[in-house]
Amino acid sequence: MELFDNEWMEKYKDVWNASPEVSEALAKIDFDSVIGCGFPDDDQPKGVLVVEKGVATFGGAYDGREMNWDLRATEDNWLKWQEKGIGMTGLGLAVSTGKLKFAVGDYSSMIKNPSMAGPFVKSFGLMGQVK
Repeated sequence: MELFDNEWMEKYKDVWNASPEVSEALAKIDFDSVIGCGFPDDDQPKGVLVVEKGVATFGGAYDGREMNWDLRATEDNWLKWQEKGIGMTGLGLAVSTGKLKFAVGDYSSMIKNPSMAGPFVKSFGLMGQVK
């Protein structure tokens, strides 16, 4: 299983849905989104997670669909954040130093919305639960 491949994203979907701090918190704000994850030098994300009303309904290899968010970082950084989490300060630092790039999506508007920012930060820690 490779980071963000079909199997990894399917397991991430299950971990997401098992986390009330993420799925239930986002359900309260009727959060719908298509989130891509991948690496900076790739033309497209490697994996995609589809979220409807806070619940992940699809996790798999990127299939060409239009995204609301496309997050890019090196594999080393992804693995570090999965192991240690990222926290709000770490997230801001990762974005400001270019370690985490938003190829699609408005980081500023998301981070200013506590009902989205908290679950977003927690979603990085969930990645570390994918086994």
